[in-house]
Amino acid sequence: MTDFVQKRRNLVLITVALGILLNPLNSSMISVAVARLQQVFSLSFSQVSWLISTYYLASAIAQPVMGKVADSVGRKRVFIIGLILVTVTSVTAPFAPTFAWLIALRLVQSIGSGALFPAGMAMVRQWVTERQSQAIAFLGIFSSGAAAFGPSIGGFAMHFGDWPALFMINLPIILVGILMAIFLLPPDKFDNSAEARSSGLKALFGQLDLLGIGFFAAMIILVLVFLLSISQHAIWWTGIVGILLLAAFVWQELRVARPFIDLRMFKENMSFTWVEIQFVTVNIIFYCIFFGIPDYLQEARHFDAQVTGLLMLCIAGSSVIVSPLTGMWVEKSGSRPPLLLAGLCLTVGPILFLTITLHSSILWMSVVFFILGLSNGLNNIGLQTALFAASPAKMMGVASGLFMMARYMGTILSTVFLGFVFSRAIGTPELHTLGIALAIMGLLVIAMSLRLPKGRHGTA
Repeated sequence: MTDFVQKRRNLVLITVALGILLNPLNSSMISVAVARLQQVFSLSFSQVSWLISTYYLASAIAQPVMGKVADSVGRKRVFIIGLILVTVTSVTAPFAPTFAWLIALRLVQSIGSGALFPAGMAMVRQWVTERQSQAIAFLGIFSSGAAAFGPSIGGFAMHFGDWPALFMINLPIILVGILMAIFLLPPDKFDNSAEARSSGLKALFGQLDLLGIGFFAAMIILVLVFLLSISQHAIWWTGIVGILLLAAFVWQELRVARPFIDLRMFKENMSFTWVEIQFVTVNIIFYCIFFGIPDYLQEARHFDAQVTGLLMLCIAGSSVIVSPLTGMWVEKSGSRPPLLLAGLCLTVGPILFLTITLHSSILWMSVVFFILGLSNGLNNIGLQTALFAASPAKMMGVASGLFMMARYMGTILSTVFLGFVFSRAIGTPELHTLGIALAIMGLLVIAMSLRLPKGRHGTA
């Protein structure tokens, strides 16, 4: 590989990395603003949690859909459009007159940032032909690092500019990303004639399972409304209609040639199914911590956003430290040992919540959070490797999309769970209840990790 080709390859990777970090960054930064948004808009935790859950719902739908759009109309084009959507929402969201407007703008932001991952990864797989695994690992550092450091970055941003700063902080990243995308990303190889564009759009709509997407989105929204309402005044009709939409969604996906989610895959490949279930469970635990702890620190301990961000840095720091070590461990021993250790951290860490009181030192809380952060680095590498082992090469693209959807579904469910725990108050007793519940889930993660083989190759 010549020096010029190597430099061009690196610049393409950096350009894509600047795009794909925006979704995890914006999804995790908001965790330190929940308490502040409750005050600004006079809302409960359950109500503000819609800002989180709707973002992940839109991302869960946007990523597989925008991947198909990118393949049809151009990956570079979709990548730049995604950056523009994030730019527009980052500029306008700080001036949202109501909470409903803020949710709407975050939805558009999630669609834009959700387009960046599939379009960017598709370009990497197309144009980076040598050392592809290293390229994907490089991008993974940006993605997981953005999620891990999001609360800390958000804490510093809020210290200087309140909650609107969480949106404005995107602008320098996007500005550099757009300029690099325009001048450095390889051009799309498409026929740009009006006839070709018209034909391409018709083919695109023919490939999209629009009815399945509609059933899925409506079902998730109504089920979320029902679950979030149980702690106060249950809206039963939303649960009933949600179940009916679930049945309609299953019927639709089993009958169409190109389903939004291939449900048959889960039955035909149980190893893959268990990896998905474990990833959902891991993300429920992790994002309960990621969203719940900042609210506790600000509401119960009365720490400001900056101190909260520094404490959350313990989670991010240990995650980043352990990730490269986990890669070497997985290469030598397979996914099972690091995932068992991750499950242990996800059990011991929440149990240590029981030792935290209103008088606990910052040093002790940092130790607890450090243990929890270790699990993130272990799980990210371990479960991705288990996914590759469980998925045939021909279905790797679909499997990767469903893997990301599992992360979003776990995150959505975490906001529902936190809505139950923190529905009345956000104090030390509620933190202890959360710890017990998460420790039980941690034991489930250990049990699922035991299904994996001991060796380096294959999966359970």
